Amino acid sequence: MTLAEWRHWLREQLKAGDSPKIDADVLLCHVLAKPRSFILAWPEYVPTATEQAALRLLCARRQMGEPIAHLTGERDFWSLTLKVSPDTLIPRPDTEIIIEAALARLPNGPATLADLGTGTGAIALSLKSERPTDTVYAVEFNANAAALARLNSECLGLPITVLEGSWFEPLVGLKFDMLLSNPPYIDGSDPHLLQGDVRFEPASALIAADEGMADLQHLISQAPEYLKANGWLLLEHGWQQGALVREYFTELGFKAVETLRDYGDNERITLAQWPGRQHV
Repeated sequence: MTLAEWRHWLREQLKAGDSPKIDADVLLCHVLAKPRSFILAWPEYVPTATEQAALRLLCARRQMGEPIAHLTGERDFWSLTLKVSPDTLIPRPDTEIIIEAALARLPNGPATLADLGTGTGAIALSLKSERPTDTVYAVEFNANAAALARLNSECLGLPITVLEGSWFEPLVGLKFDMLLSNPPYIDGSDPHLLQGDVRFEPASALIAADEGMADLQHLISQAPEYLKANGWLLLEHGWQQGALVREYFTELGFKAVETLRDYGDNERITLAQWPGRQHV
């Protein structure tokens, strides 16, 4: 078959999915190692036998629901192309809102910040790309995910410090201008865990106890020990959790508490500023 015929065949095979046209082009570009412009400019090209076999295999895996990012090993996030694996969450566009919010609130000069539960390193590396003079830490409990974050840092030429451990454990004694996290926030009984890409992502990066609130509450309660006066904590959370997160922030004495909405107009990021310890 020619490239044009393969494109049509893939779209037909993947039509039960959410984005068969996009998926078909992504798989073709990946297997051929060519940009989309090549597919459009050379419809008469006949893929090699090896390329055809790869296309059939990847198509079958996609039909079983495996995420495109796992099939290609990459996902674009912010201005970066990140390597991904089944050991991490797949970076999603809505998380870019936390980058926008961070850039609007970080000081003009060099700052020190940490991404807790970094996964691929998406948040930490995106901020480093925009603010190269900042000191950026990235903490990850899963050793394989931490290794992937280090690989992304190296491949992108964006030096960050990746530390292995649970939340604040590797950061004892340090103080930050900003802390950020996209922690697990889904309740273990949520039916959405049986749908879409999340079926192939690590449960430890998705599910939290106490109806999804345990890790969010832990981060808010411990953050004051690691924030400088007037430092910021930014958290991604579920679309129905904004009110509780704001309540936790307020109870602990944070100020400037605000929730931002995602591209679907759902409450997604809540942030607040730590005023510092009040000495009597």
